[in-house]
Amino acid sequence: MKPRHKRIALIAGGLAILGIAAMLVLNAFQSNLVFFFSPTQVAAGEAPTGKSFRIGGMVKEGSLERQADGITMRFVVTDTDKEMTVAYQGILPDLFREGKGVVAQGKLGDGGVFTASEVLAKHDENYMPPEAAKAVGDAHERAAANKAAAEAASQTSKQ
Repeated sequence: MKPRHKRIALIAGGLAILGIAAMLVLNAFQSNLVFFFSPTQVAAGEAPTGKSFRIGGMVKEGSLERQADGITMRFVVTDTDKEMTVAYQGILPDLFREGKGVVAQGKLGDGGVFTASEVLAKHDENYMPPEAAKAVGDAHERAAANKAAAEAASQTSKQ
């Protein structure tokens, strides 16, 4: 085999190994990638089925309940527009409170109940995850727009 052919074979082998390594890294990255969705987006069907994702918003006041097994907790996460029931088996974070921001990671289960594998609570008085803050802000904007449209329609019907 000529030195030129040896060099070409070595370069081709190196490129093949580099390609396989890149494929393995991208596959690992994709399997660990978790997207965030608000309860409104989940209700609209934008969330993946059978795949893990994050949901966030505020824990609805009075929604926290302990199940009969003593380990499973259920609570409702809302973005003030839509609500989603979350079931979590385990110990909730110390900072978890009703009326406070929360992000839960898990999968959408039967009956539209989100089964969380991890629950993250806010860590100080002013913090809310950026995605959750945006979802709550968007919901407030939609509510204000709907209210303004309803008022305009009622005034038009009075005239």
